[in-house]
Amino acid sequence: MNPSQPASFRLLQIIPSLDAGGAERACLDIAGAVHAAGGRALVASQGGRLAGELAALGGELIILPAASKNPLIMLINIFRLVKIIRTQNIDLVHARSRAPAWSAWAAAKITGAEFVTTFHGFYGAGNVFKRFYNRVMLRGARVIAGSHFMAAHIRATYHPPARLVAVIARGIDVARLDPAAVTPDRVARLRREWNVPEEAKIVLLPARLTRWKGQMLLITALAKLKRPDVICVLCGDAQGRNAYEQEIRALADRLGMTPNLRITGNVADMPAAYGAAYVAVSAATDAEAFGRVPVEAMAMGCGIVAADHGGAAETLRAANGQLFGSLFSPGDADALAAALSQALASPRGGGAQPAWPR
Repeated sequence: MNPSQPASFRLLQIIPSLDAGGAERACLDIAGAVHAAGGRALVASQGGRLAGELAALGGELIILPAASKNPLIMLINIFRLVKIIRTQNIDLVHARSRAPAWSAWAAAKITGAEFVTTFHGFYGAGNVFKRFYNRVMLRGARVIAGSHFMAAHIRATYHPPARLVAVIARGIDVARLDPAAVTPDRVARLRREWNVPEEAKIVLLPARLTRWKGQMLLITALAKLKRPDVICVLCGDAQGRNAYEQEIRALADRLGMTPNLRITGNVADMPAAYGAAYVAVSAATDAEAFGRVPVEAMAMGCGIVAADHGGAAETLRAANGQLFGSLFSPGDADALAAALSQALASPRGGGAQPAWPR
């Protein structure tokens, strides 16, 4: 929220669901910041496990079938959003996904509310129909990119006016992600839940279970190290991809990694998870628009190894050229193994950490 905005500023964010993910976490962060500044932060969504946290931050959830791509439901959502905008006196509508963005854009046009979007990822643009569908994300007063890498992709793919794209790196809650605020009991509880021996070092990959996030690449790399003292923890939702989870387990079995593998599902206490980890890994095989894992790991004083592309590579390279953590060639298991070997042999945190404002 701009400090020049009046305290009565009213923001409506629209996002498909409030389950775990980078877009959802960004939505909550903004809602909390708006509420803390004295404004109102409303979120139109079908809901999810983060609804309680949204409420705790002062945000207000309005249940809406925002995840639907059914044209009839998207049309009905326009009128639902028009009613919300008018009855709640909304000043700004912020869309975080394409399907709800179409409904939100139309509702904003009808009501005169300001409209902005955020590109949270890369959208397939292989034909004219997909490109038209995607361009709703460029119909607002601004389109927000979480990194210069993402902004360059938007400009190269869609050729918007120069002034339209604004680079705003995603923030993190440094009070929540503060090592001093995470008690040893919270860390010990997670290690017990994960059945991790006291002397073991945890290599943590926080991401939903989907192939491009690199879970299988990490297991392959760790198998090369032959480190029985290292436990690989994959924390994140399967989101119905049970077949992929079985592939992960089958690979671990073939490589002799089953005793060293933990697949935990969603972890609510991520600060404690980073506190328990010796090294956090961002192994995405496709470039990410921003990538929260490196930034969150750095905030928690945890070592970080990340694929050298996308937003993650950008955030790990400081303006003065200093590199925080280690980068490896995307998709290269040997390079990842080498980076992990170095990180595991270094002090936890991998040396210098940025000076986070607390």
